[in-house]
Amino acid sequence: MTAGTTSRGGPVTPGLHATVDGPPDAPVLLLGSSLGTTGAMWQPQVAALAARYRVVRYDHLGHGGSAVPAGPYTIDLLGRKVLRLLDDLGVARAHYAGLSLGGMVGMWLAAHAPERIDRLALMCTSASLGPADGWRARAATVRAGRLDSIADAIVERWFTPAFAASRPDTVAAYRDLLVSTPAVGYAGCCEAIAAMDLRPDLAAVRAPTLVIGAADDPATPPEQAAAIAERIPSARLVVLDGAAHLANVEQPEAVTRLLADHLDPEGAMRR
Repeated sequence: MTAGTTSRGGPVTPGLHATVDGPPDAPVLLLGSSLGTTGAMWQPQVAALAARYRVVRYDHLGHGGSAVPAGPYTIDLLGRKVLRLLDDLGVARAHYAGLSLGGMVGMWLAAHAPERIDRLALMCTSASLGPADGWRARAATVRAGRLDSIADAIVERWFTPAFAASRPDTVAAYRDLLVSTPAVGYAGCCEAIAAMDLRPDLAAVRAPTLVIGAADDPATPPEQAAAIAERIPSARLVVLDGAAHLANVEQPEAVTRLLADHLDPEGAMRR
């Protein structure tokens, strides 16, 4: 797959690469992934969700098969690229679920383009994630070609020790995904997070919102999820036990069920 195409091979946008699964006439569900991963991060959820939705897993700008501009990157830029992707797919309105950086983009979309977002799910994310100097230092390290040197410390925050011990092959695969991220794209997204403060935007979110935190997430602790839920009108908060930052990988069944029930409040997907 190349930048600007879907997995079905057609041109989409000069910015984002996307993989599409599910019925072409089904409601659309956009999935936004974590910093340092791609849409492949959502593989544990695809089979169940694609039975009812047209699931669009996109790679953030600077990640995976997407374009890698020199920058600067901002959350506004990342969000506008997603809107362009929707336009090019001919999608007027979609559900959106995002984890970490994907959740940050989701908050921006729901606040700045509310007419495009139906139901919203935010997982293991934050509306403001300091200190900014730490993100800028990480960006500088990566730009100097040393992403591999910090990869172990990053991946350690993605999974609980118990999961890492029992699933070393999975952890290794996600480490490989991280270190394969283009340095310019990873650093640019770090700088976008450094400059981000979405807290003033959250009161404008009108989409029915599910906020999911993970009890053992050191990257975006559950207090961050609670702070988001407090600011979004009528948001629902759930905190998962036994999961760190990539909660959808560590607790795939629980996350899939939470998403299914939130996206289908009438119960059509419930067993």
